[in-house]
Amino acid sequence: MADESVPELTPKARRILESASKLFYEKGIHAVGVDTVALDAGVTKKTLYERFGSKDGLVMEYLKDRDRRWRAFRDKKLASAGHSRAEQLSAAFDASASWSKASGGKGCSMVNAHAEFSDRSHPVFAVIAEQKREMLDLFRRILATDGQADERLVEAIMLLHEGALVADGIGIGTDPFDVGRDVALEMLKHPG
Repeated sequence: MADESVPELTPKARRILESASKLFYEKGIHAVGVDTVALDAGVTKKTLYERFGSKDGLVMEYLKDRDRRWRAFRDKKLASAGHSRAEQLSAAFDASASWSKASGGKGCSMVNAHAEFSDRSHPVFAVIAEQKREMLDLFRRILATDGQADERLVEAIMLLHEGALVADGIGIGTDPFDVGRDVALEMLKHPG
């Protein structure tokens, strides 16, 4: 995310965002209207629009907020793991598995949002793409040796991670994050 600062939200705006987060994740963004979000948050539509400008503004803040919370969760897991590339890589996959389980297993909010906002010119798409670029950068940092990382290995591990997110959200496979992690660790041992 370009702007990593946490916006100052009024109590009503916080309630709106919490309601939107719950409803958008559980039911889908296009399936939930602003009337439903306002009713769930106990505010008027006017208040919702005053705080977020539009439904797209609310959607972007929902995704940014979810990304901020994900990064804090993930970074805590990474900080408590060992410092080797294998330990950090394992921690990244394990953090995603834990986050997914705690979130209810509906899949990655960014992947889900992309299914609804695939137009690359839409402002919501930019938020989604930035979160995925940040994950790619995370794997690049983890895999860097002497400041350099094998880009094909970075991309391959990112694809394993994204595949695990999608498979877990759909409910296929026995444990997609374990499989993805194990394959990533094998690739780390035997690159190329």
